[in-house]
Amino acid sequence: MAVESRVTVHNIKHVTVVNFRDSSMLDMALIEDIGRMLYPLVDRQDRRHMVLDFSEVEFMSSSTLGVLLTLRQKLMKVGGRAAICGLRPELRRVFKIAAIEKMFDFYRNEEEALNSFGVHTTER
Repeated sequence: MAVESRVTVHNIKHVTVVNFRDSSMLDMALIEDIGRMLYPLVDRQDRRHMVLDFSEVEFMSSSTLGVLLTLRQKLMKVGGRAAICGLRPELRRVFKIAAIEKMFDFYRNEEEALNSFGVHTTER
């Protein structure tokens, strides 16, 4: 299955929303494909604000954290940031164990994450 069918990307105002559609983010090839899909959004399309919605994700490897850290670094270079939403408590612990939890902003849902960028769902 192609990465495009496993990840959806759309823009709401000045924010790029990324929805991960797979329950498992363990496959290294998929994780690398996700990086190749997301990095150009910052590098070539000048997208500075991202909401990463993990609502459907049940399992995640540490390699996923590497992609997120690289994405964060790219966003920081252009004065942007990523907001993570919908992350299950057991997956949030992965961030804590890896000592990178404070590097990201976490929100319960997409609406709260969008609000953190000044986008209110009633304005869509």
